[in-house]
Amino acid sequence: MVSYWYEGRCPASGDLLKLPRTVFVEAIARDLMQELATDAVYNREGKMYGVLLVELPTGERQVLKAFSGLLNGCSVIAGWVPPIPGRDEVALEEAHTLAELEAIKQELITLKQLRERQQYEIIANEFEQQLQQMSDYHQNGKQERDAKRQLFHQNLTGEALATTLEKLDEESRQQGIERRKLKAKQNAVLQPLQQVILAADKQIQELKQRRKALSRQLQAQMHAAYSLMNFLGQSASLQKLMPTGSIPTGTGDCCAPKLLHYAANHGLKPLAMAEFWWGESSENQDKVQGEFYGACVERCQPLMGFLLSGLKSHSPATPTTIKSSLSSNLNARGGVNLPIIYEDEWLIAVNKPPGLLSVPGRYRDTQDSVLSRWRCSFPDDTEIMTVHRLDQETSGILLLTRVRQTHRQLSQQFQQRQIYKVYEAILSGYVTVEEGVIELPLWGNPENRPYQQVNWQYGKPSLTKFRVMAREGNYIRVEFIPLTGRTHQLRVHAADKAGLGVTILGDRLYGCNAVTSRLHLHARELSFEHPQLGKTLHLQAETPF
Repeated sequence: MVSYWYEGRCPASGDLLKLPRTVFVEAIARDLMQELATDAVYNREGKMYGVLLVELPTGERQVLKAFSGLLNGCSVIAGWVPPIPGRDEVALEEAHTLAELEAIKQELITLKQLRERQQYEIIANEFEQQLQQMSDYHQNGKQERDAKRQLFHQNLTGEALATTLEKLDEESRQQGIERRKLKAKQNAVLQPLQQVILAADKQIQELKQRRKALSRQLQAQMHAAYSLMNFLGQSASLQKLMPTGSIPTGTGDCCAPKLLHYAANHGLKPLAMAEFWWGESSENQDKVQGEFYGACVERCQPLMGFLLSGLKSHSPATPTTIKSSLSSNLNARGGVNLPIIYEDEWLIAVNKPPGLLSVPGRYRDTQDSVLSRWRCSFPDDTEIMTVHRLDQETSGILLLTRVRQTHRQLSQQFQQRQIYKVYEAILSGYVTVEEGVIELPLWGNPENRPYQQVNWQYGKPSLTKFRVMAREGNYIRVEFIPLTGRTHQLRVHAADKAGLGVTILGDRLYGCNAVTSRLHLHARELSFEHPQLGKTLHLQAETPF
């Protein structure tokens, strides 16, 4: 039951070498996830973790585990695979550089929190208020003077008129002088503070450049010293192995190279490997807690061919008990048959039934999914991935890709909101309006997952267009067009009082008590530009309710 292949070509022979990620090793990884979840140390920052199932010379099996980079500033922790040799050779330089980087960090914090910055903001705000009040007062005075001038022109002539108008002009000049004095006072008070702030900002830029230069210098030293070993007993530095000579930051610190290097050094035979993300999601949301990922393209993939060299091919290690239980689970859900809406050499669109996960969950009883069924049925689709997800109880169009580049391109279209999506739902209640837009900030309470709620302080913006299609007794058929893709967005926008205030039929999570066989929400249409064909695909899946 292979779900992914780590692979690369042997530099000497050119042979394609492979190491599987199996359902069994994923189960081992999920056991590790449960351990990580109980210790706050592992939940402070998001990072990749990995497990490698190996066979000892005695025939016994053992599980190795590794984390990427540093964990709470440490590279060596008992029970985890140590970093690749080379760090020791630059340990003194690394300690000195890390200390200097920490000093730079603290200095940056101090410069950003300068007392003068807060003073400048407070004083500038006070002057702005005074200037605004003065401006309002002067504007009223100007209007009064204009009215007086018009009246004086009607009632006075000669010297009397000239004298009266001169008094009004003098009043205007005095107000102008008053404003200029206040502005001068403002400049006199704020300018010294501004000079301190500008000097601090200049220093911040210099420190950032220094920090960048130090980091690059340290990375270069490490890459020259890092030495990897493969299963032929050969060693090579990162600088020699990376094809371009330009080595991305963090190369050599990822889980896969650490695990394979350790196994090669200790005469252990790799059977299967899995890497997953744990902790906070990455900044661009491309890494999510509990999800499995393959070798990263920039840092790990170029090393795979060398690292796997000398590794003999073998059958994936999957105990019969686990394999048979998973197979029976798949059969109970209708085998691997999934209605295919569209398919070509780059991507696939299936009509996901309700009750089936889009991707495997964390635990053994949540392995059945669209992705796992496809991988089990078509193991040659080694790079198959879902581009997006549907809730387990939501049916409709789910998009998968067969090529990493296509996955990145379509993921970018989703991130940039270039994908047109249409959902159809039945609401269990009455809505007065016929169409409109719902805009509410959604927030997932970490203590009540996966429940989402409207939260104006912490929530992320979410936007949905809606249109009533038909009214059928106590139920309403609605078309939803989500312009953002937040978790449970349509379900919350329907149920929350600030949205439609009516729950989707069958949505027990958000308050529907009606006895129904399913959640009445269906992903009906999907339109996007095909990255390779350069044409717009408009996919449709008939609503089953």
